Amino acid sequence: MPGLLDGRVAIVTGGGGGIGRGISERFAAEGARVVVADIDSELASETERAIRSAGGDVTCVVTDICEPEGVERTVATALDAHGTIDVLVNNVGHYGPSRTPFRDQGRDDWLALYRINLEHVLACTQAVLPTMVDRGRGSIISVSTVEAFRSIPSMPVYSAFKSGITAFTRSIAIDYGRDGIRANAIAPDLVETLQVPYSRWVQPEDEHLIPMWVPVGRFGVPHDLAGVALFLASDLSAFVTGTTVHADGGSLAAGGWFRRDDDAWTNRPRQP
Repeated sequence: MPGLLDGRVAIVTGGGGGIGRGISERFAAEGARVVVADIDSELASETERAIRSAGGDVTCVVTDICEPEGVERTVATALDAHGTIDVLVNNVGHYGPSRTPFRDQGRDDWLALYRINLEHVLACTQAVLPTMVDRGRGSIISVSTVEAFRSIPSMPVYSAFKSGITAFTRSIAIDYGRDGIRANAIAPDLVETLQVPYSRWVQPEDEHLIPMWVPVGRFGVPHDLAGVALFLASDLSAFVTGTTVHADGGSLAAGGWFRRDDDAWTNRPRQP
């Protein structure tokens, strides 16, 4: 049977590892011709090998998507190889290396967070719109975070730029809906990635607390997010646009409440 993305061309930024790799592999398994853009050549090569060994179609672009030439090169590669772009996944993002208090941050700190969390989302989206408008169809998916919808101590600027993805997504969805283009976002939390390796952070003696911290009872993995991205990229979500899917294991809904071993709930992270 044909895949849900059979024959479609999808760009995945940061597609070499973590959530991006999970999305790239799932898209390819569903018949998409995937263009993986990643700054890390080793990660890009690993993803390429994995997809090809599974019989998928993949092209890798080793580039910095935060640079204008990186955006241009990625889009040009997709168009040169396939003639069109049907799906864009703006996956790249990072909370930054420093937890410097806001009062001590400088403009360069803000600009660095802007470039890796929001600017490239604007640039990549703008770059793919012409071909999507010409074709009369397209799906733009941007990866945000739960911290765009709740506070995150010591990272207010990161949170602000991720919140910007939500507003941008809504407006793009309205502006280009009649052109057949849908725009949606995904807000993950508690997902095992290269940036947040929970399996290394949680000590063995604390593993029994995971069902307390995560309402669904486990940490997420990249393929959990890939399923959401597949839904938003495919015709299954043909009437879905301008929204954010919270793929967070229930953490936002829980709002800081935690289930204890006795099935009671507490708003303290450990049993009192």
